[in-house]
Amino acid sequence: MNLHFTFSKKFILAGMMLGVFTFAKAQTTPTPPKMVPEMTEFWEPEVKVITPGTGAGTTAPSDAIVLFDGKDLSQWVSVKDPSAPAPWTVNKGVFTVKKGTGNIQTKQSFQDYQLHIEWQIPANITGKSQARGNSGIFLASIGNGDAGYELQVLDSYNNRTYANGQAGSIYKQFRPLVNAMRKPGEWNVYDVVFTAPRFKEDGSLFSPARVTVIHNGVIIQNNTMIKGPTQYIGIPDYNQPHGKAPIKLQDHGDPSEPISFRNIWIREL
Repeated sequence: MNLHFTFSKKFILAGMMLGVFTFAKAQTTPTPPKMVPEMTEFWEPEVKVITPGTGAGTTAPSDAIVLFDGKDLSQWVSVKDPSAPAPWTVNKGVFTVKKGTGNIQTKQSFQDYQLHIEWQIPANITGKSQARGNSGIFLASIGNGDAGYELQVLDSYNNRTYANGQAGSIYKQFRPLVNAMRKPGEWNVYDVVFTAPRFKEDGSLFSPARVTVIHNGVIIQNNTMIKGPTQYIGIPDYNQPHGKAPIKLQDHGDPSEPISFRNIWIREL
Protein backbone atom coordinates (compact mmCIF):
# COMPACT_ATOMS: atom_id res chain seq x y z
CA MET A 1 0.00 0.00 0.00
CA ASN A 2 1.20 3.51 -0.84
CA LEU A 3 1.00 5.25 2.53
CA HIS A 4 1.77 8.63 1.02
CA PHE A 5 -1.10 8.31 -1.46
CA THR A 6 -3.50 7.14 1.29
CA PHE A 7 -2.51 10.01 3.55
CA SER A 8 -2.88 12.50 0.68
CA LYS A 9 -6.38 11.23 -0.13
CA LYS A 10 -7.41 11.56 3.53
CA PHE A 11 -5.89 15.05 3.71
CA ILE A 12 -7.69 16.17 0.54
CA LEU A 13 -10.97 14.65 1.70
CA ALA A 14 -10.67 16.36 5.09
CA GLY A 15 -9.92 19.67 3.36
CA MET A 16 -12.97 19.29 1.14
CA MET A 17 -15.19 18.52 4.12
CA LEU A 18 -13.80 21.53 6.00
CA GLY A 19 -14.46 23.72 2.98
CA VAL A 20 -18.04 22.49 2.73
CA PHE A 21 -18.53 23.10 6.46
CA THR A 22 -17.04 26.58 6.23
CA PHE A 23 -19.20 27.43 3.22
CA ALA A 24 -22.31 26.12 4.98
CA LYS A 25 -21.43 28.11 8.11
CA ALA A 26 -20.90 31.25 6.07
CA GLN A 27 -24.24 30.77 4.39
CA THR A 28 -26.08 30.43 7.73
CA THR A 29 -24.52 33.37 9.61
CA PRO A 30 -27.46 35.33 11.09
CA THR A 31 -27.99 38.97 10.26
CA PRO A 32 -27.59 41.13 13.40
CA PRO A 33 -30.78 42.88 14.53
CA LYS A 34 -31.33 46.59 13.91
CA MET A 35 -30.08 48.69 16.82
CA VAL A 36 -32.75 50.38 18.96
CA PRO A 37 -32.27 52.49 22.12
CA GLU A 38 -33.39 49.72 24.51
CA MET A 39 -30.55 47.43 23.37
CA THR A 40 -28.01 49.57 25.25
CA GLU A 41 -30.10 50.22 28.37
CA PHE A 42 -29.15 48.17 31.43
CA TRP A 43 -31.58 48.24 34.36
CA GLU A 44 -29.93 45.63 36.57
CA PRO A 45 -28.28 45.58 38.97
CA GLU A 46 -29.93 48.71 40.36
CA VAL A 47 -27.51 51.34 41.69
CA LYS A 48 -27.32 51.40 45.49
CA VAL A 49 -28.77 54.59 47.04
CA ILE A 50 -26.73 56.44 49.70
CA THR A 51 -27.11 59.74 51.55
CA PRO A 52 -24.42 62.33 50.69
CA GLY A 53 -22.84 64.55 53.33
CA THR A 54 -23.87 68.17 53.80
CA GLY A 55 -21.82 71.25 53.17
CA ALA A 56 -21.67 74.48 51.20
CA GLY A 57 -20.20 74.73 47.72
CA THR A 58 -16.48 75.32 47.46
CA THR A 59 -14.92 78.49 46.10
CA ALA A 60 -12.59 78.43 43.10
CA PRO A 61 -8.87 77.99 43.83
CA SER A 62 -6.50 80.74 42.80
CA ASP A 63 -5.30 78.99 39.61
CA ALA A 64 -8.78 78.20 38.30
CA ILE A 65 -10.59 79.66 35.30
CA VAL A 66 -14.03 80.77 36.47
CA LEU A 67 -16.62 79.71 33.91
CA PHE A 68 -19.60 81.13 35.82
CA ASP A 69 -19.30 83.63 38.66
CA GLY A 70 -23.00 84.27 39.18
CA LYS A 71 -23.10 87.42 37.06
CA ASP A 72 -23.31 86.48 33.39
CA LEU A 73 -22.63 83.82 30.72
CA SER A 74 -19.76 85.70 29.10
CA GLN A 75 -17.66 82.50 29.06
CA TRP A 76 -20.31 80.59 27.11
CA VAL A 77 -21.78 80.61 23.59
CA SER A 78 -24.62 78.95 21.71
CA VAL A 79 -23.71 75.60 20.13
CA LYS A 80 -26.05 76.32 17.22
CA ASP A 81 -24.23 79.56 16.50
CA PRO A 82 -20.85 79.93 18.29
CA SER A 83 -20.78 83.60 17.31
CA ALA A 84 -23.91 84.21 19.44
CA PRO A 85 -23.99 84.53 23.24
CA ALA A 86 -25.44 81.73 25.33
CA PRO A 87 -29.22 82.34 25.51
CA TRP A 88 -29.96 80.72 28.89
CA THR A 89 -31.37 82.77 31.79
CA VAL A 90 -29.21 84.28 34.56
CA ASN A 91 -30.89 85.30 37.81
CA LYS A 92 -29.75 85.70 41.42
CA GLY A 93 -26.37 84.05 40.98
CA VAL A 94 -27.51 81.00 39.01
CA PHE A 95 -28.36 80.29 35.38
CA THR A 96 -31.19 78.13 34.12
CA VAL A 97 -31.73 76.16 30.93
CA LYS A 98 -33.96 78.12 28.55
CA LYS A 99 -35.90 75.29 26.97
CA GLY A 100 -35.86 75.13 23.18
CA THR A 101 -32.83 77.39 22.68
CA GLY A 102 -30.32 74.53 22.35
CA ASN A 103 -27.08 73.52 24.01
CA ILE A 104 -24.41 75.96 25.19
CA GLN A 105 -20.64 75.47 25.40
CA THR A 106 -17.54 77.25 26.70
CA LYS A 107 -15.71 79.75 24.52
CA GLN A 108 -12.45 78.13 25.51
CA SER A 109 -11.35 74.61 24.66
CA PHE A 110 -9.70 72.26 27.15
CA GLN A 111 -7.87 68.95 27.18
CA ASP A 112 -7.06 67.52 30.63
CA TYR A 113 -8.69 69.29 33.55
CA GLN A 114 -10.34 69.40 36.96
CA LEU A 115 -13.92 70.72 36.79
CA HIS A 116 -16.23 71.88 39.58
CA ILE A 117 -19.91 72.39 38.72
CA GLU A 118 -23.07 72.64 40.81
CA TRP A 119 -26.56 71.85 39.53
CA GLN A 120 -30.09 71.87 40.90
CA ILE A 121 -33.21 69.94 40.06
CA PRO A 122 -36.18 72.28 40.74
CA ALA A 123 -38.33 71.45 43.76
CA ASN A 124 -41.44 71.30 41.57
CA ILE A 125 -39.97 68.78 39.12
CA THR A 126 -42.41 66.50 37.31
CA GLY A 127 -42.07 63.51 34.98
CA LYS A 128 -40.31 60.20 35.41
CA SER A 129 -37.33 58.19 34.17
CA GLN A 130 -35.43 60.14 31.47
CA ALA A 131 -38.13 62.83 31.26
CA ARG A 132 -37.38 64.31 34.69
CA GLY A 133 -34.75 67.05 34.95
CA ASN A 134 -32.65 65.66 32.11
CA SER A 135 -29.50 67.47 31.01
CA GLY A 136 -25.87 66.55 30.52
CA ILE A 137 -22.32 67.79 30.88
CA PHE A 138 -20.31 66.97 27.77
CA LEU A 139 -16.75 66.70 29.02
CA ALA A 140 -15.52 67.38 25.49
CA SER A 141 -17.87 68.72 22.83
CA ILE A 142 -16.67 67.39 19.49
CA GLY A 143 -19.48 68.64 17.26
CA ASN A 144 -22.97 70.06 17.07
CA GLY A 145 -25.94 68.71 18.98
CA ASP A 146 -25.00 66.04 21.52
CA ALA A 147 -21.66 65.02 20.01
CA GLY A 148 -19.10 64.36 22.73
CA TYR A 149 -18.56 62.52 26.03
CA GLU A 150 -21.60 62.94 28.30
CA LEU A 151 -21.70 62.86 32.08
CA GLN A 152 -25.41 62.50 32.78
CA VAL A 153 -27.43 65.05 34.75
CA LEU A 154 -30.89 63.84 35.82
CA ASP A 155 -33.19 63.72 38.82
CA SER A 156 -32.29 60.29 40.17
CA TYR A 157 -33.83 60.90 43.59
CA ASN A 158 -36.58 58.28 43.88
CA ASN A 159 -36.75 58.17 40.09
CA ARG A 160 -35.91 54.80 38.54
CA THR A 161 -34.41 54.63 35.06
CA TYR A 162 -31.79 52.48 33.34
CA ALA A 163 -28.63 52.44 35.48
CA ASN A 164 -26.26 53.59 32.74
CA GLY A 165 -28.53 56.56 32.08
CA GLN A 166 -29.08 57.88 35.60
CA ALA A 167 -27.31 60.84 37.21
CA GLY A 168 -23.56 60.29 37.40
CA SER A 169 -23.42 57.76 34.59
CA ILE A 170 -21.18 58.06 31.57
CA TYR A 171 -24.25 57.96 29.39
CA LYS A 172 -25.07 54.51 27.99
CA GLN A 173 -21.58 53.27 28.99
CA PHE A 174 -20.96 53.14 32.76
CA ARG A 175 -23.36 53.28 35.68
CA PRO A 176 -22.28 55.29 38.75
CA LEU A 177 -20.87 53.27 41.64
CA VAL A 178 -23.63 54.62 43.91
CA ASN A 179 -26.60 56.99 43.70
CA ALA A 180 -25.57 60.08 45.71
CA MET A 181 -28.45 62.35 44.68
CA ARG A 182 -29.92 65.06 46.86
CA LYS A 183 -33.65 65.65 46.70
CA PRO A 184 -35.15 68.19 44.27
CA GLY A 185 -34.64 71.79 45.40
CA GLU A 186 -31.19 71.05 46.88
CA TRP A 187 -27.88 71.60 45.09
CA ASN A 188 -25.79 68.74 43.72
CA VAL A 189 -22.04 69.03 43.16
CA TYR A 190 -19.86 67.30 40.58
CA ASP A 191 -16.08 67.41 40.91
CA VAL A 192 -14.58 65.90 37.77
CA VAL A 193 -11.06 64.93 36.70
CA PHE A 194 -10.99 64.37 32.94
CA THR A 195 -8.15 63.06 30.80
CA ALA A 196 -8.82 63.57 27.11
CA PRO A 197 -8.18 60.84 24.53
CA ARG A 198 -5.04 60.95 22.44
CA PHE A 199 -4.76 60.04 18.77
CA LYS A 200 -1.89 58.95 16.51
CA GLU A 201 -0.88 60.91 13.42
CA ASP A 202 -2.95 58.58 11.23
CA GLY A 203 -6.07 59.34 13.30
CA SER A 204 -6.23 56.02 15.13
CA LEU A 205 -6.65 55.92 18.90
CA PHE A 206 -3.51 56.04 21.05
CA SER A 207 -5.18 56.21 24.49
CA PRO A 208 -8.87 56.50 25.48
CA ALA A 209 -10.41 59.22 27.62
CA ARG A 210 -10.64 58.64 31.36
CA VAL A 211 -12.75 60.29 34.05
CA THR A 212 -13.12 60.36 37.81
CA VAL A 213 -16.33 61.90 39.19
CA ILE A 214 -17.11 62.84 42.79
CA HIS A 215 -20.82 63.51 43.38
CA ASN A 216 -21.66 65.36 46.60
CA GLY A 217 -18.37 64.21 48.12
CA VAL A 218 -18.74 60.57 47.01
CA ILE A 219 -16.68 58.89 44.27
CA ILE A 220 -19.09 57.55 41.65
CA GLN A 221 -16.70 57.09 38.69
CA ASN A 222 -13.19 55.91 39.54
CA ASN A 223 -10.72 56.52 36.70
CA THR A 224 -13.34 55.16 34.29
CA MET A 225 -12.13 54.45 30.75
CA ILE A 226 -14.59 56.02 28.32
CA LYS A 227 -15.32 53.82 25.29
CA GLY A 228 -15.81 56.71 22.88
CA PRO A 229 -18.26 59.55 22.28
CA THR A 230 -21.55 58.67 23.99
CA GLN A 231 -24.35 57.36 21.77
CA TYR A 232 -28.11 57.28 22.26
CA ILE A 233 -28.36 54.40 19.77
CA GLY A 234 -25.48 52.07 18.97
CA ILE A 235 -22.00 51.32 20.23
CA PRO A 236 -19.45 54.06 21.03
CA ASP A 237 -16.23 54.19 19.02
CA TYR A 238 -13.31 56.59 18.64
CA ASN A 239 -13.82 57.36 14.96
CA GLN A 240 -13.42 61.14 15.16
CA PRO A 241 -9.90 62.28 16.12
CA HIS A 242 -9.78 65.62 17.95
CA GLY A 243 -7.66 67.77 20.21
CA LYS A 244 -8.79 70.31 22.79
CA ALA A 245 -12.56 70.80 22.92
CA PRO A 246 -15.16 72.99 24.65
CA ILE A 247 -17.31 71.80 27.56
CA LYS A 248 -21.00 71.63 26.65
CA LEU A 249 -24.22 71.77 28.68
CA GLN A 250 -27.36 70.17 27.30
CA ASP A 251 -30.82 71.57 26.63
CA HIS A 252 -32.34 68.09 26.59
CA GLY A 253 -35.83 68.94 25.42
CA ASP A 254 -37.82 66.76 27.84
CA PRO A 255 -41.05 68.41 29.06
CA SER A 256 -40.08 68.70 32.75
CA GLU A 257 -39.16 71.94 34.51
CA PRO A 258 -35.70 73.35 33.56
CA ILE A 259 -32.69 72.77 35.80
CA SER A 260 -30.13 75.34 37.00
CA PHE A 261 -26.35 75.63 37.40
CA ARG A 262 -23.97 77.73 39.50
CA ASN A 263 -20.36 78.03 40.70
CA ILE A 264 -18.48 76.54 37.73
CA TRP A 265 -14.71 76.60 37.55
CA ILE A 266 -11.97 74.61 35.85
CA ARG A 267 -8.26 73.94 36.35
CA GLU A 268 -6.23 72.83 33.36
CA LEU A 269 -3.92 69.92 34.17
